[in-house]
Amino acid sequence: MRTSFILVFLIISIVGAAQYKQQLRGAVVDHILQKPLAGATVTVVSIKQSGITDEDGIFRFNDLPVGSYTLVVTYAGFKDVTLENVAVNSGKETVVNIPLEPLVKTENEILLKANSKKNKPLNDMSVVSARAFTVEETQKYAASVNDPLRMATVFPGVLAADDGNNRIIIRGNSPAGLLWKMKRIDIPNPNHFSSVASSGGGISILSSQLLSNSDFVTSAFAAEYGNALSGVFDLKLRTGNNEKREYNLQAGMLGLNVAAEGPFSKSYKGSYLVNYRYSTLAILDKIGILNGGSTTNFQDLSYNIYLPTRSVGQFTLFGFGGMSSEYRNAELDSSKWETADQRYPYKMVANTAMTGITHTVAVGKNGSLKSGIGMSYTRNEYNEQYIEDDLSVTENYRDRFTTRKGLFNSTFNYRFNNKNHLRAGVIINMIHFNYFQQGREHRGDPIKTNIDATGNTSTQQFFGQWQFRPGNDFTINAGVHYLRLALNNTSSIEPRFSARWNINRKSSISLGYGLHSQLLPLGIYFAQQKNTDGSINYINKNLGFSKAHHYVLSYGYRLTPALFIKTEIYYQQLFNAAVSTDSTSTFSSLNVEEDYVTDPLVNKGKGKNYGVEVSLERYLRNNFYLTLSNSLYQSKYTALDGVERNTRFNGNYIVTLISGKDFVSASGHRTFGINIKLIYAGGLRTTPIDLAASQQNGYTVYKEKEAYSLQNPAYFRTDVRLSVQWNKKYLTSTLSLDIQNLTNRLNVYGNYYSKDDGKIITAYQTGFIPILNYKIDF
Repeated sequence: MRTSFILVFLIISIVGAAQYKQQLRGAVVDHILQKPLAGATVTVVSIKQSGITDEDGIFRFNDLPVGSYTLVVTYAGFKDVTLENVAVNSGKETVVNIPLEPLVKTENEILLKANSKKNKPLNDMSVVSARAFTVEETQKYAASVNDPLRMATVFPGVLAADDGNNRIIIRGNSPAGLLWKMKRIDIPNPNHFSSVASSGGGISILSSQLLSNSDFVTSAFAAEYGNALSGVFDLKLRTGNNEKREYNLQAGMLGLNVAAEGPFSKSYKGSYLVNYRYSTLAILDKIGILNGGSTTNFQDLSYNIYLPTRSVGQFTLFGFGGMSSEYRNAELDSSKWETADQRYPYKMVANTAMTGITHTVAVGKNGSLKSGIGMSYTRNEYNEQYIEDDLSVTENYRDRFTTRKGLFNSTFNYRFNNKNHLRAGVIINMIHFNYFQQGREHRGDPIKTNIDATGNTSTQQFFGQWQFRPGNDFTINAGVHYLRLALNNTSSIEPRFSARWNINRKSSISLGYGLHSQLLPLGIYFAQQKNTDGSINYINKNLGFSKAHHYVLSYGYRLTPALFIKTEIYYQQLFNAAVSTDSTSTFSSLNVEEDYVTDPLVNKGKGKNYGVEVSLERYLRNNFYLTLSNSLYQSKYTALDGVERNTRFNGNYIVTLISGKDFVSASGHRTFGINIKLIYAGGLRTTPIDLAASQQNGYTVYKEKEAYSLQNPAYFRTDVRLSVQWNKKYLTSTLSLDIQNLTNRLNVYGNYYSKDDGKIITAYQTGFIPILNYKIDF
């Protein structure tokens, strides 16, 4: 017995001590032209092992022990790149794409030894108010739950509009001012449970299995970005493994995921990558575990298929689709009503789909052309009824908004030499719309049709930008963007400029300017008014674009190789905003988050956002990271009455702390992680309620002249993420628990008048929410 015990103990010890290994490979490419660089040297620092890229820019290191590595890449005539924290796990091969930036001058040897800047934007034309974010960040940060929008709330000047969705406020701007792009093509809002004219929703459709490192821009955008006022998400997709089939399975509170990737054949370098998710909530509801009065369903599919050719360039087929719905059936037994909301049965549908194909081809030795075509589809419906006192059911509100788009994008890059780089392109969106909205303004009012329009229109955008680098430490970008809406022949010519000077190896200064325009949400143009003769007048059809001048000055200083402090000052002068034609009204589109406004509007509003952001970032090193962001800002607007007021989004300050630490076992097989996010911010603005008028009318009546004069209490939230990862032979599994709002603080959302209670009620945001998830990579 004793001998058997010793043998078992030895076997367990040997198995536990086994060193699991995996392949690390990737490609080294020219940052501007995305062409492979043959002959680059790639070194794994910790093991002092080097390799040379082949004719396709490919390098590989076989049988690396699982762990985290630092890569150093060198190539004659290009800046060296240091890539830290490259994770190698046993479940899936690690494949990285490493872009190198050409040197203007190479005689100064010290230039060849400078490390690459962490979080540097992938778009070389973005030098201010921009940063790259990684897939690991969307997975690692507490409460990000693989969602780019929720992840972005850790960045300076960014705040969630409310906890119930992922819409974000950027530097005091409306969440509706955000632009989404994927592979340089404009895409529809990629979120479940989204509303029209919104940039967010309840849950992201996009899977972290497909996303690659991408850019997030918050001001003074490069010339290629148009039709946006507040920010840009420029998303990149990961190419599937073209040598080995790999899989991912996930089960959690947000859904059941399955992903697959791999080559089409051993002799072809193409690959596929597909992910499907089905709502966990829908499953629980169908088996009777959930019984909350309403039913929530969603599912999504996303894919990226890489199809290279030998002579005519590279093709990529990609896309995503999401279906989401929520409904509450009528309860005709009034004794079961606990709140007034139960008198309002409803059904909401929000479906989104987009598919596209891109083609990239070299144009001579120094040029490249990337073009894409695609189609997108969005359908938003909301039907609401009301149960009368006699239990009869009447219609209260109904809308149906369907938008189909044909998408085209083409971008040409040409490098004349290492000092001069040209980028120019065209973006065309062909739009077919079918919009309908009718409802009652208040209970007892007659049903009125506000929108009923079907037709076609288009937007055209053209851009050109020039990058001039007189030296390795100085960059100047200058360009222009043109935007036109065919519906009413409105157009805008927008100059853009930015510059960056790396003063020395520790400090840099950047500045930027841009004129930016955004067309109003399309349904607003079709708000209708019936004339006395019965004809219909589209009262907002000739509205122009909302516009803004962006000014940014930025200074960064590297305290240590892993510790960086950055200060950014900005001023945004908004004008031509849509405001009510009523000179006594305080309405402005600068305060709107979603939905189509159907009041008569005119482009005579203005506003301003200005502030300073200071962030201290300790990059991930020795399995520890920390970032402290501070933002002080003002956000003001002026309607037709000429009075300057706070915008709804003027919280005045945001303080965010994120930090995390991984504890890796001696064998490297197990990793425990703890991540925390703290947010302390000024409350959003609200308008006082006239209690007497509300009691008299039976619905909420605001003191409009005092619009946004009140501020909600300060917002405070703590999120924690706990995780453990196991590396086993050919398998990596991760168990995580995201605890949102750990302290269960009920932050104020707003106030409304309750007819049933006869008083003003305070509505609160979400409290403590645990989200458990388990995934397997193999």
